[in-house]
Amino acid sequence: MPVLIKVLGFSLTLTLGFTLVTNLLPQIEGEAPVEKTLDLGAFTEESFVALGEELFKGKGTCTLCHNDMGRAPDILKMNMVETANDRLADSRYQGDSKEAEAYLQESMRQPSLYVVKGFGKKGTNDSVSPMPAIDKPPIQLSEIEMNAVIAYMQAKDGNPVTVPLPSAEAVPTTTEEKQTTAPAPIAETAQEAIGQFGCTACHSILETESPVGPDLRTVGSRLSADEIRQSILEPNAVITEGYSPMMPGNFADKMRVKELEMIVQFLAEQIND
Repeated sequence: MPVLIKVLGFSLTLTLGFTLVTNLLPQIEGEAPVEKTLDLGAFTEESFVALGEELFKGKGTCTLCHNDMGRAPDILKMNMVETANDRLADSRYQGDSKEAEAYLQESMRQPSLYVVKGFGKKGTNDSVSPMPAIDKPPIQLSEIEMNAVIAYMQAKDGNPVTVPLPSAEAVPTTTEEKQTTAPAPIAETAQEAIGQFGCTACHSILETESPVGPDLRTVGSRLSADEIRQSILEPNAVITEGYSPMMPGNFADKMRVKELEMIVQFLAEQIND
Protein backbone atom coordinates (compact mmCIF):
# COMPACT_ATOMS: atom_id res chain seq x y z
CA MET A 1 0.00 0.00 0.00
CA PRO A 2 2.76 2.53 0.86
CA VAL A 3 4.30 1.89 -2.58
CA LEU A 4 0.96 2.58 -4.29
CA ILE A 5 0.53 5.79 -2.31
CA LYS A 6 4.04 6.92 -3.28
CA VAL A 7 3.36 6.16 -6.96
CA LEU A 8 0.05 8.06 -6.88
CA GLY A 9 1.70 10.96 -5.06
CA PHE A 10 4.51 11.12 -7.60
CA SER A 11 2.02 11.00 -10.51
CA LEU A 12 -0.06 13.78 -8.98
CA THR A 13 3.03 15.93 -8.39
CA LEU A 14 4.20 15.36 -11.98
CA THR A 15 0.78 16.26 -13.36
CA LEU A 16 0.65 19.45 -11.31
CA GLY A 17 4.17 20.32 -12.43
CA PHE A 18 3.30 19.94 -16.11
CA THR A 19 0.14 21.99 -15.60
CA LEU A 20 2.12 24.79 -13.97
CA VAL A 21 4.75 24.84 -16.74
CA THR A 22 2.04 24.84 -19.42
CA ASN A 23 0.30 27.80 -17.84
CA LEU A 24 3.55 29.72 -17.60
CA LEU A 25 4.27 29.34 -21.32
CA PRO A 26 2.94 32.05 -23.70
CA GLN A 27 -0.52 31.13 -24.92
CA ILE A 28 -1.36 31.43 -28.59
CA GLU A 29 -4.71 30.97 -30.23
CA GLY A 30 -4.68 28.11 -32.68
CA GLU A 31 -7.41 29.51 -34.86
CA ALA A 32 -6.89 31.38 -38.11
CA PRO A 33 -7.15 35.18 -38.13
CA VAL A 34 -10.69 36.49 -38.46
CA GLU A 35 -11.72 37.53 -41.94
CA LYS A 36 -12.16 41.26 -42.48
CA THR A 37 -14.96 42.41 -44.74
CA LEU A 38 -14.54 45.67 -46.65
CA ASP A 39 -17.72 47.65 -47.24
CA LEU A 40 -16.75 48.79 -50.73
CA GLY A 41 -19.65 51.19 -51.12
CA ALA A 42 -18.85 53.22 -48.02
CA PHE A 43 -15.41 54.58 -48.90
CA THR A 44 -14.68 58.28 -49.12
CA GLU A 45 -11.33 59.57 -50.30
CA GLU A 46 -10.37 60.27 -46.69
CA SER A 47 -11.30 56.79 -45.45
CA PHE A 48 -9.61 55.16 -48.47
CA VAL A 49 -6.38 57.03 -47.71
CA ALA A 50 -6.70 55.99 -44.05
CA LEU A 51 -7.06 52.35 -45.14
CA GLY A 52 -3.94 52.76 -47.26
CA GLU A 53 -1.97 54.09 -44.29
CA GLU A 54 -3.19 51.18 -42.15
CA LEU A 55 -2.12 48.68 -44.82
CA PHE A 56 1.22 50.45 -45.38
CA LYS A 57 2.10 50.21 -41.70
CA GLY A 58 0.39 46.88 -41.04
CA LYS A 59 -0.53 44.07 -43.41
CA GLY A 60 1.65 45.42 -46.22
CA THR A 61 4.70 45.35 -43.88
CA CYS A 62 6.15 48.32 -45.82
CA THR A 63 7.61 50.02 -42.75
CA LEU A 64 9.75 46.97 -41.94
CA CYS A 65 12.20 48.20 -44.57
CA HIS A 66 10.98 51.60 -45.75
CA ASN A 67 12.01 53.58 -42.69
CA ASP A 68 14.88 55.77 -41.49
CA MET A 69 17.21 52.85 -40.75
CA GLY A 70 18.85 52.89 -44.18
CA ARG A 71 17.80 49.43 -45.35
CA ALA A 72 15.47 50.79 -48.04
CA PRO A 73 14.38 54.25 -49.21
CA ASP A 74 12.40 56.05 -46.50
CA ILE A 75 9.05 56.46 -48.24
CA LEU A 76 7.56 58.36 -45.31
CA LYS A 77 10.05 61.19 -45.91
CA MET A 78 9.78 61.16 -49.71
CA ASN A 79 7.27 62.80 -52.02
CA MET A 80 6.42 59.60 -53.86
CA VAL A 81 4.71 61.29 -56.82
CA GLU A 82 7.79 63.42 -57.53
CA THR A 83 10.02 60.41 -56.87
CA ALA A 84 8.01 58.23 -59.25
CA ASN A 85 8.29 60.83 -62.03
CA ASP A 86 12.06 61.06 -61.50
CA ARG A 87 12.41 57.29 -61.74
CA LEU A 88 10.30 57.14 -64.89
CA ALA A 89 12.81 59.48 -66.51
CA ASP A 90 15.82 57.45 -65.31
CA SER A 91 17.56 55.38 -67.99
CA ARG A 92 17.75 52.47 -65.52
CA TYR A 93 13.94 52.15 -65.42
CA GLN A 94 12.83 48.99 -67.28
CA GLY A 95 9.04 49.18 -67.05
CA ASP A 96 6.27 50.47 -69.29
CA SER A 97 4.54 53.02 -67.08
CA LYS A 98 4.10 56.60 -68.26
CA GLU A 99 2.85 58.34 -65.13
CA ALA A 100 3.28 58.19 -61.36
CA GLU A 101 0.19 56.17 -60.39
CA ALA A 102 1.02 53.40 -62.86
CA TYR A 103 4.64 53.39 -61.69
CA LEU A 104 3.61 53.00 -58.03
CA GLN A 105 1.30 50.12 -58.96
CA GLU A 106 4.04 48.52 -61.05
CA SER A 107 6.66 48.94 -58.29
CA MET A 108 4.53 46.85 -55.94
CA ARG A 109 3.92 44.06 -58.45
CA GLN A 110 7.37 44.02 -60.13
CA PRO A 111 9.82 45.77 -57.79
CA SER A 112 12.89 44.78 -59.82
CA LEU A 113 11.88 46.95 -62.78
CA TYR A 114 13.59 49.81 -60.98
CA VAL A 115 16.03 49.18 -58.14
CA VAL A 116 17.32 52.19 -56.25
CA LYS A 117 21.13 52.29 -56.31
CA GLY A 118 22.58 50.68 -53.21
CA PHE A 119 19.41 48.81 -52.32
CA GLY A 120 19.54 45.79 -54.63
CA LYS A 121 20.09 42.21 -53.58
CA LYS A 122 23.68 41.39 -52.74
CA GLY A 123 25.67 40.36 -55.82
CA THR A 124 23.10 41.59 -58.38
CA ASN A 125 24.63 45.01 -59.09
CA ASP A 126 21.33 46.62 -58.09
CA SER A 127 19.42 44.73 -60.78
CA VAL A 128 17.23 42.63 -58.43
CA SER A 129 15.16 44.09 -55.63
CA PRO A 130 14.94 42.31 -52.25
CA MET A 131 11.34 43.51 -51.98
CA PRO A 132 8.72 40.78 -52.52
CA ALA A 133 5.84 41.33 -54.93
CA ILE A 134 3.09 42.42 -52.58
CA ASP A 135 0.26 40.99 -54.65
CA LYS A 136 1.75 37.52 -54.07
CA PRO A 137 2.04 35.44 -50.86
CA PRO A 138 2.91 36.06 -48.12
CA ILE A 139 1.66 39.68 -48.22
CA GLN A 140 -0.88 39.22 -51.02
CA LEU A 141 -2.63 42.58 -51.10
CA SER A 142 -5.69 42.75 -53.34
CA GLU A 143 -5.97 45.32 -56.13
CA ILE A 144 -8.27 47.44 -53.95
CA GLU A 145 -5.74 47.29 -51.11
CA MET A 146 -2.86 48.26 -53.43
CA ASN A 147 -4.92 51.19 -54.71
CA ALA A 148 -5.50 52.25 -51.11
CA VAL A 149 -1.73 52.18 -50.45
CA ILE A 150 -1.16 54.29 -53.57
CA ALA A 151 -3.85 56.73 -52.42
CA TYR A 152 -2.00 57.07 -49.12
CA MET A 153 1.37 57.61 -50.82
CA GLN A 154 -0.19 60.28 -53.04
CA ALA A 155 -2.14 62.08 -50.31
CA LYS A 156 0.49 62.12 -47.55
CA ASP A 157 2.46 64.80 -49.44
CA GLY A 158 -0.55 66.81 -50.59
CA ASN A 159 -0.76 65.34 -54.09
CA PRO A 160 -4.14 64.63 -55.73
CA VAL A 161 -5.45 61.10 -55.25
CA THR A 162 -5.86 59.63 -58.74
CA VAL A 163 -6.71 56.00 -57.98
CA PRO A 164 -10.42 55.19 -58.29
CA LEU A 165 -12.51 54.61 -55.20
CA PRO A 166 -14.46 51.33 -55.17
CA SER A 167 -17.75 52.39 -56.74
CA ALA A 168 -21.18 51.71 -55.27
CA GLU A 169 -22.19 50.10 -58.57
CA ALA A 170 -19.41 47.56 -58.18
CA VAL A 171 -20.51 46.47 -54.71
CA PRO A 172 -22.06 42.98 -54.71
CA THR A 173 -25.62 42.77 -53.43
CA THR A 174 -25.10 39.84 -51.07
CA THR A 175 -22.88 39.52 -48.04
CA GLU A 176 -21.33 36.32 -49.39
CA GLU A 177 -20.16 38.09 -52.53
CA LYS A 178 -18.52 41.06 -50.80
CA GLN A 179 -14.79 41.59 -51.07
CA THR A 180 -13.06 39.92 -48.13
CA THR A 181 -9.52 39.48 -46.96
CA ALA A 182 -9.33 35.81 -46.01
CA PRO A 183 -6.55 34.19 -44.00
CA ALA A 184 -4.02 32.15 -45.92
CA PRO A 185 -4.34 28.35 -45.79
CA ILE A 186 -2.39 26.67 -43.02
CA ALA A 187 1.20 25.86 -43.97
CA GLU A 188 2.11 22.19 -44.12
CA THR A 189 5.89 22.48 -43.72
CA ALA A 190 8.28 24.82 -41.93
CA GLN A 191 9.69 25.99 -45.24
CA GLU A 192 6.20 26.81 -46.48
CA ALA A 193 5.43 28.70 -43.26
CA ILE A 194 8.69 30.66 -43.50
CA GLY A 195 7.75 31.72 -47.02
CA GLN A 196 4.12 32.40 -46.17
CA PHE A 197 4.96 34.74 -43.29
CA GLY A 198 7.66 36.60 -45.20
CA CYS A 199 10.63 35.67 -43.00
CA THR A 200 12.94 35.74 -46.03
CA ALA A 201 12.17 39.42 -46.66
CA CYS A 202 14.34 40.37 -43.67
CA HIS A 203 16.38 37.27 -42.77
CA SER A 204 18.89 35.08 -44.58
CA ILE A 205 17.27 31.64 -44.52
CA LEU A 206 16.53 28.83 -46.98
CA GLU A 207 17.90 30.02 -50.35
CA THR A 208 17.48 33.73 -49.63
CA GLU A 209 20.01 36.26 -48.34
CA SER A 210 18.89 39.50 -46.69
CA PRO A 211 20.88 41.97 -44.58
CA VAL A 212 17.81 43.53 -42.98
CA GLY A 213 17.56 41.21 -39.96
CA PRO A 214 19.82 38.70 -38.19
CA ASP A 215 21.05 35.74 -40.24
CA LEU A 216 18.99 32.66 -39.33
CA ARG A 217 21.01 30.07 -41.25
CA THR A 218 22.88 29.05 -38.09
CA VAL A 219 20.54 30.43 -35.45
CA GLY A 220 20.29 27.02 -33.75
CA SER A 221 23.94 27.37 -32.78
CA ARG A 222 23.17 30.57 -30.86
CA LEU A 223 19.68 30.15 -29.48
CA SER A 224 17.65 27.33 -27.94
CA ALA A 225 14.19 26.44 -29.23
CA ASP A 226 12.65 28.34 -26.29
CA GLU A 227 14.71 31.44 -27.09
CA ILE A 228 13.74 31.23 -30.77
CA ARG A 229 10.09 30.91 -29.78
CA GLN A 230 10.37 33.96 -27.53
CA SER A 231 12.01 35.96 -30.33
CA ILE A 232 8.89 35.35 -32.44
CA LEU A 233 6.35 35.87 -29.66
CA GLU A 234 8.16 38.89 -28.18
CA PRO A 235 10.45 40.14 -30.96
CA ASN A 236 11.52 43.27 -29.10
CA ALA A 237 12.35 41.56 -25.79
CA VAL A 238 15.94 40.84 -26.86
CA ILE A 239 17.48 42.72 -29.79
CA THR A 240 20.48 41.24 -31.59
CA GLU A 241 23.53 43.52 -31.38
CA GLY A 242 23.85 45.67 -34.49
CA TYR A 243 20.15 45.60 -35.34
CA SER A 244 17.25 47.87 -34.46
CA PRO A 245 13.79 46.71 -33.29
CA MET A 246 11.77 46.31 -36.48
CA MET A 247 9.80 43.08 -36.29
CA PRO A 248 6.10 43.73 -35.52
CA GLY A 249 5.11 42.86 -31.96
CA ASN A 250 1.99 41.09 -33.21
CA PHE A 251 3.86 38.97 -35.77
CA ALA A 252 2.98 35.68 -34.05
CA ASP A 253 -0.73 36.60 -34.00
CA LYS A 254 -0.87 35.71 -37.70
CA MET A 255 0.29 32.14 -37.05
CA ARG A 256 -1.43 29.00 -35.89
CA VAL A 257 0.27 27.07 -33.10
CA LYS A 258 1.31 24.35 -35.57
CA GLU A 259 2.95 26.88 -37.89
CA LEU A 260 4.81 28.59 -35.04
CA GLU A 261 6.17 25.29 -33.72
CA MET A 262 7.24 24.11 -37.18
CA ILE A 263 9.23 27.31 -37.66
CA VAL A 264 10.74 27.11 -34.15
CA GLN A 265 11.87 23.50 -34.57
CA PHE A 266 13.22 24.12 -38.07
CA LEU A 267 15.27 27.12 -36.93
CA ALA A 268 16.53 25.26 -33.85
CA GLU A 269 18.03 22.68 -36.22
CA GLN A 270 19.93 25.33 -38.21
CA ILE A 271 23.44 24.96 -36.79
CA ASN A 272 27.01 25.29 -37.99
CA ASP A 273 28.18 22.39 -40.16
